[in-house]
Amino acid sequence: MEKYILQLKTIFEGHRSPENALAMEKYMKNHFPFLGIKKPLRAELEKRFYAESGLAKEPYNERFIRLLWELPEREYQYAALGYLAKFSRKLDRESLELARELITHKSWWDTVDALSQIPVGALAARFRDSIPLEMDKWAVSDNMWLRRTAILYQLKYKHDTDESRLYTYIRQNADSRDFFIQKAIGWALREYSKTNPDSVREFIQNTKLAALSRREGSKYLG
Repeated sequence: MEKYILQLKTIFEGHRSPENALAMEKYMKNHFPFLGIKKPLRAELEKRFYAESGLAKEPYNERFIRLLWELPEREYQYAALGYLAKFSRKLDRESLELARELITHKSWWDTVDALSQIPVGALAARFRDSIPLEMDKWAVSDNMWLRRTAILYQLKYKHDTDESRLYTYIRQNADSRDFFIQKAIGWALREYSKTNPDSVREFIQNTKLAALSRREGSKYLG
């Protein structure tokens, strides 16, 4: 996998922009260094990388993801997320442990929110007999990012949403003062209100929620 890492680094480094990097780092509260490659260009460069390297035709390999995650610049973590999405159908139950590692390492909303849907949401939909049970543990974890993931993993489930589980997780975290938890609750409710507005309206009316969660969750309810 090291040769693929070197190939991607060579492509990315050729488009480093210190000016863009400063703005991107500021937007992410200076938690991570950036190369300064904006998303549209990065997507083009990743497409070029896969075309030139042939990696997409190789078997799925977790080591590629782990190596990218250890690189300092944030664009490499985004590239790892892209690789995960490309190979999402190759993931199995054991892939949840990798997801946990990524969620709890170099944690911030940009990677955690992507991981909550792929792979976590995709895996939970595929393995409904086991992975949602693990989400029950994440929802009350000491790690805030795991709790946020548990609240958000059903974000795109629509009519397949396990409403009871979603509402349980929200109640378990409703008294949190953490911005990212309050925002996640509001986001999850807002998204589910597109599918079941009456249920969400009733839940909000009968549940003690932070003002931020209530405001965000009610946006589409009138």
